[in-house]
Amino acid sequence: MSPRKSDSRDRMVLSAAALLREYGASATSIDRVLAHSGAPRGSVYHHFPGGRTQLIDEAVALAGDFISGLLDAAGRAGDPLEAVDAFFALWRERLLDSDFRDGCPIVAVAVETNDDAPQLARSAAAVFARWQESLAALLLHGGVPRERSTRLAAFIISAVEGAVIMCRAERSTAPIEAAATEIHDLLRLALPARPDADHRPQTT
Repeated sequence: MSPRKSDSRDRMVLSAAALLREYGASATSIDRVLAHSGAPRGSVYHHFPGGRTQLIDEAVALAGDFISGLLDAAGRAGDPLEAVDAFFALWRERLLDSDFRDGCPIVAVAVETNDDAPQLARSAAAVFARWQESLAALLLHGGVPRERSTRLAAFIISAVEGAVIMCRAERSTAPIEAAATEIHDLLRLALPARPDADHRPQTT
């Protein structure tokens, strides 16, 4: 049975996200995506009339939606502390699984100059805003005041992204483990007291 026509499109978006994590935005070319995904060259402008910019934009959205989905699911579970611990643990696992090659595809787009495609920076900013909203809602539900929930959410994202960069440079999980522990202790103080509030982040 031949693959569905949409299969090549999905493979290209997934490949673009994977390449962004490992190589950054500038190195994520159409040729590299085609080689990685195995998609036919003729499918590029059929599925992505906006070319490379549209492809990267959709890869950013896909990666952002994946993390947003995890955070929203954690919010429905109702334990902010465990959810944030899991957020850090996810990134730690990705670093180890990729031998410290994978970073955040959103950061990869945000930190590079995209004068010819300013919408990419806007897309990255929108993803960070969604993550912040999800984390803030989680903390608000846990009893943290609204204004502080927003600040803490931004701080958590900044901490995990900075830690991922340091881990890749040092080829060590020590930075993200340290960040996870400090954020855990900070949230224990910020959240209303609970009987089980003495557990530690599971990052190892």
